[in-house]
Amino acid sequence: MIRIVTDSTADLPIAEAEALGITIVPLTVSFGDETYLDNIELDNAHFYVKLQTSKDLPQTSQPAPAKFQEAFTRLINEGADGIISVHLSSKLSGTYQSACTARDTLPEDVKKVPIEIIDSYSISAGMAYALRKAVEEVQQGKTLEEVKVHLIDRLKRTRILAALDTLEFVKRGGRIGAARALLGNMLSVKPIITLKEGEVVPVEQPRTRSKAYARIAQLVSEMGPLEKLTIAESNEEVGAQLAEVVQSVYPGEIERYKLGGALGAHTGPGTVAVCAVVE
Repeated sequence: MIRIVTDSTADLPIAEAEALGITIVPLTVSFGDETYLDNIELDNAHFYVKLQTSKDLPQTSQPAPAKFQEAFTRLINEGADGIISVHLSSKLSGTYQSACTARDTLPEDVKKVPIEIIDSYSISAGMAYALRKAVEEVQQGKTLEEVKVHLIDRLKRTRILAALDTLEFVKRGGRIGAARALLGNMLSVKPIITLKEGEVVPVEQPRTRSKAYARIAQLVSEMGPLEKLTIAESNEEVGAQLAEVVQSVYPGEIERYKLGGALGAHTGPGTVAVCAVVE
């Protein structure tokens, strides 16, 4: 059986991941001296409360290679004859490299089982849908190569548009990349950002949240037919607001996911994103 591994930035609910048989290797989130396993010891709701009340800005850390080795070895011992390990963009974190190091330094007898490490060039719900479809294909009996090719294809067809309440957290977290151009007017806008080749880049700088949501809906309508659309939300309010606006241009079901702490540490409270998979 082929097994699927990912990290906590996929923002898959723990119960869903367990039901699908997906192994999650968590990043860590730290507030000062307090360190938590993302979405395990610190869930979405408590993270955002802490984000608003802590005097310390959160920091995130990738899993050590040993954590991936533990996961890979356990799955192989359980009978896995292939592993696909999918991780957030290597432009945003060293998690992908950590997984590669883990695979490359496994004992020779364990290396006999093929382990494919995939850089998603994405994050959050942008990874989640592709992961869920990969599990379906495994259950249908597709080969490791088939599942890998289809998974990469879905990731390439995934578009992310996020509206932030502020760029302050992106700036402080050092993940801003090409979005530096937005900083001049940082406090008076609700910027829209996207991922391009795995890097955060600016889209536009609407003045209000409602204008940002309307613009995201317009951009979604210009993408053409969609295979899937999901929303990743830092809280219920912003998720519901964006879903209502996007529903005017997308008649299908819109699933909503909680935006986890590993991403929220760098985007801040009030963040909401659309993840669309174009056909």
